[in-house]
Amino acid sequence: MIQDIYPKIYHNEYKELVPSDYDFILVFDKNRVLVRYERDHLRYPVKQELSAFSCSFLYLFSIDEYRYFLAYTEETITLPGYGYEDVRIFRTAISRHNAFAGITAHHLFDWYRVNQFCGQCGHKMVPDHLERMLKCPVCQNMVYPRISPAVIVGILNGDKLLMSKYAGRSYRSYALIAGFIEIGESAEQTVQREVMEEVGLKVKNIRYYKSQPWSFTDSLLFGYFCELDGDDTIRLDTNELSQAGWYTRDEITLEDDYLSLTREMILQFKEGRV
Repeated sequence: MIQDIYPKIYHNEYKELVPSDYDFILVFDKNRVLVRYERDHLRYPVKQELSAFSCSFLYLFSIDEYRYFLAYTEETITLPGYGYEDVRIFRTAISRHNAFAGITAHHLFDWYRVNQFCGQCGHKMVPDHLERMLKCPVCQNMVYPRISPAVIVGILNGDKLLMSKYAGRSYRSYALIAGFIEIGESAEQTVQREVMEEVGLKVKNIRYYKSQPWSFTDSLLFGYFCELDGDDTIRLDTNELSQAGWYTRDEITLEDDYLSLTREMILQFKEGRV
């Protein structure tokens, strides 16, 4: 999955650091990121390449000894050989650790962007010096990075798995039932509710599989397998899904994208591991 970058190690401890000339700098314009390609591998600018621009920098994290910073500037940054790409490129980009770095950096970029002002009194928020937190200097309100919990659900019906396709989204491949955990719900209750809402089915024997950070939606995903409980007639919520159906292992043709919990769970079923 996208976070599996071994043998490289992700270090997310917050530090107050100043970038050196060869530290990586993430430059975002909303949902676009400034990158170049070197032998098809994704590359970010380093601080030295931004010397012509008036920027401030905020430390994000490290991967092994490589440090990544966020750039802030009022200027539009353009560099020879670089261009702005939609952050969806991180789904397929090489190298994998740079793709993980890019989407994680965008998660933090979005969090800083939407929390510039205090939600209690409206004053400008300032970064804390000791931890990854924004603090209001007037009312002392503290805001931490947002992580939204959600579930991915593999529904088993004997030798079949329920797969679906989203409605109105750019992602066109098969997926599993998914949804965000609501206030006051357990993850298992969310599994039952989302399955009933999206395909009108009851489930039982809900069991946890694995979790995944998914910065494309600022989420932490919890994967569950469960079994159909009763009638297998699908009643589709067409606002959420364009189609859904029961598929045997032989009917599943997806290959591993080494990216998502959804794809891994589908392949666990296809290979007879669940």
